[in-house]
Amino acid sequence: MFTTRFEAWVRRHAERLMSAISRMPVTPNQITVVGTAITFLAALLVAMGQLRWGGVVLAIGGTFDILDGALARSTRRSYPYGAFLDSTLDRYSEGAMYIGLGAYFSTVGGALGRWLVIATAAALAGSFLVSYVRARAQSLGFTCKTGLFARPERVVTAVGLIFGGVVLYGVVFLLAILTNLTALQRIREVWLQGRAQRLAREREAQAVKGGQPVKP
Repeated sequence: MFTTRFEAWVRRHAERLMSAISRMPVTPNQITVVGTAITFLAALLVAMGQLRWGGVVLAIGGTFDILDGALARSTRRSYPYGAFLDSTLDRYSEGAMYIGLGAYFSTVGGALGRWLVIATAAALAGSFLVSYVRARAQSLGFTCKTGLFARPERVVTAVGLIFGGVVLYGVVFLLAILTNLTALQRIREVWLQGRAQRLAREREAQAVKGGQPVKP
């Protein structure tokens, strides 16, 4: 999907940059924490109505989110805790940004404001579910990498914030739809794998008993 290809393109260039500055006395975890702090600042700016500045700061924070992994790979300092910390703080960053958006939309007023707050909450739930479904599926041994919007990029929200108005509204409604659609796609993917495993076990059981295999 687009977001996956865009992420891969950015990561390739980020890794080249990190290979050039990998001798700096900075750890990947430090970059992760700094990026999270910057995203929190962006969320605060958005909540205060400073949308364009919030968008610019959010884009900078998103860059840090990519650079930490690139530094870890280029310096071969990829550790399980680093991956855990990165994923956890990513969820905090997403939550902070959506809370900032919700706080801003609550000042819009009227039916539009209410719908925007609802869309923001739906986007937050969908964003969390996209990550949770994959993590839970992989913990159970399933493969779960598909989805229309595999990873909602912060740059999409940043663009909406910079342009504001109708563009921002459209981005929020789009995220509300695509994140939840992606979560549902992943749930279906895991269901299909689970169904295939169940049928395979049933066929094996039938074969042991001397019966006919169960047709899928």
